[in-house]
Amino acid sequence: MATATLEVLSSGPTVSRSRHLDLGELRERSGVSLEQIAERTKISMHFLRAIEQEDFGKLPGGIFSTSYLRQYAAAIGLDEAKLLAHYAELSGPDTVARTHTTPTPTLASSLLRWLTAKI
Repeated sequence: MATATLEVLSSGPTVSRSRHLDLGELRERSGVSLEQIAERTKISMHFLRAIEQEDFGKLPGGIFSTSYLRQYAAAIGLDEAKLLAHYAELSGPDTVARTHTTPTPTLASSLLRWLTAKI
């Protein structure tokens, strides 16, 4: 498998688009342990290992997955958008798109909006 190219810039490490990011190596170069990330973010070690192994199917899904990926990226100094784009590439574009959709209004919320507009 190809590995990501690491470039250290003033804004932190970046990665080139490839099929595999070496997240563990990026994390080690940033000087942060998985245990430190787990303690700071309250993300379980199980999910952190899945992120590093790019086994995104083990993540809980929905907004939890994107939130975990964002927190992990921030913890190692990686651009969140790059990790989320990689996640979308491996998981399919629908996966990330579904996590950012507007919820369908319920009857109760629609009724409440209608009532407050009439008052």
